[in-house]
Amino acid sequence: MGSRKQDSAIARKEANKDVVKASLNNCPSSPRKMRLVADIIRGEQVDKALYILKYSKKEASNKLEKLLLSAIANWQTKNEGADIEEANLIVKEIFVDSARQLKRLRPAPQGRGYRIRKRSNHVTLILGNKEN
Repeated sequence: MGSRKQDSAIARKEANKDVVKASLNNCPSSPRKMRLVADIIRGEQVDKALYILKYSKKEASNKLEKLLLSAIANWQTKNEGADIEEANLIVKEIFVDSARQLKRLRPAPQGRGYRIRKRSNHVTLILGNKEN
């Protein structure tokens, strides 16, 4: 590896030290339903986002709460010895992409079949420090 490439790799690693990522793949719920909950916690502080997800009635909130706890654990692994309360972590980015669809047929009148699309999604959550 050349010296310029190595220097840029070290600089990139330092810039991403306080950014942590967690992802949830092939979650068997509609992306539209998951986005409703994801939009609520985008940009919130981590403790407030956990509170929102814990007391939300939506089914997607349970899965996003587990994902957020996983991202917090990833941050603690990356930053050993640092205190999570002093870090001012926020949900920097969260986005929901559609995944595979299971296609099924439901019997319909006069010998026809209606198609049912059972959708699933991928969720990516990125935590970062709050910039003043």
